[in-house]
Amino acid sequence: MTDPAPTDGHPGAHVLPTVDDVMGLLRGVVDPELGSDIVELGMAKGARVDADGTVHVRIALTTSGCPLRAEIQRDVRARVGSLPGVTRVRLDWTELDQAGKAAAMERARRNIAERPERTAVPSTTKVIMVASGKGGVGKSSVTVNLAAAMADMGFTVGVIDADIWGFSVPRMVGLDGRLQAVADDAPAQEGEQRPRIIPNEVEIGSGRLKVVSMGFLVDDEGSALMWRGLMLNRAVQHFLEDVDWDGVDYLLIDMPPGTGDVQMGLAKLLPRAEMLVVTTPSLTAQKVAVRVVDMGRKNFLHIAGVIENMSSYVDDTGREHRLFGEGGGDRLADEAGLPLLARIPIEAAVADGGDHGRPVVLGEGPAAEAFRTLAQRIVDEVIPPADLSGCTSRMMGAMQAALAAADATT
Repeated sequence: MTDPAPTDGHPGAHVLPTVDDVMGLLRGVVDPELGSDIVELGMAKGARVDADGTVHVRIALTTSGCPLRAEIQRDVRARVGSLPGVTRVRLDWTELDQAGKAAAMERARRNIAERPERTAVPSTTKVIMVASGKGGVGKSSVTVNLAAAMADMGFTVGVIDADIWGFSVPRMVGLDGRLQAVADDAPAQEGEQRPRIIPNEVEIGSGRLKVVSMGFLVDDEGSALMWRGLMLNRAVQHFLEDVDWDGVDYLLIDMPPGTGDVQMGLAKLLPRAEMLVVTTPSLTAQKVAVRVVDMGRKNFLHIAGVIENMSSYVDDTGREHRLFGEGGGDRLADEAGLPLLARIPIEAAVADGGDHGRPVVLGEGPAAEAFRTLAQRIVDEVIPPADLSGCTSRMMGAMQAALAAADATT
């Protein structure tokens, strides 16, 4: 059974991806019910790249009627279709035989038993990296307002302030106070208990924000952190491994600008993450942002789209002023073969809200409306939340029962 659906690929590219490129990206496609990627589970049966840029991917499901097929299909199309040179993705569906199902269940069971996991981020959490090529483009404002909009829609949203040197998220969401830790019920090794960091939280609408940042660990907001690569990576790693992210629907990561150690470290720790690239209308910002797209693709991340921030200013008479030029978002989207997801206008309320812990998206105005529209588009079309209905409960129930039975015999 073949699905010939087209993708938003890159027909103008001359260099075709290799099979290894395709399989590398498929390692970022996680089966939410089993919590492992489809390559590790033996569900990705192979790939072929045609000379015209068509990529054929053969996927074997645990159950042919599994409702998670739509989510896996979307993720495969998006990731493979983002590779330069890909014009179409054709999916060939089949079902694992009994031996394949048993092997997949054994792998998933082993992953549950081999604690601690690589990170504490649940497999059902959608991870979104908000990145930029340079500072000053409003990446943190986009992160905070997008997170607040999603929380206002009823989701539980985590935010990692990974810009260790330039942390700003605590002030922008109106949170302060030290991070607290509690003993984890799961022993780390030889009976020792591993502490679990509890994010600082704030309720927004019917949802909730959970935030971690170096701003919650320093004595003074004005303190300078003079750390280098290994220390920076380790700090971010703690935010992923030692923080209680249970129950989080979306995890947004405010990335440092550029393509340095922290960015590459996060890409390796979170291969299933999606990336949003923020730029401004200026040519300079757009040219620098291209490097972020390139970095993401070289690390097999899926680039979900482009956001043009500070797009224009509309005065009281309705006249539009393009203070930072125009076309940067469109140029970046065209050059990288990505969708332009939103244009966020310049508005004084954005900066004022960030300075006083009141995200502008929770109020009214052109920027608030643009952020709400962006959040709705991401949730509805670009990165929808995981749907764990149907076969999930059946498969996970069987796996947990098998795990309990095995434990009872030891």
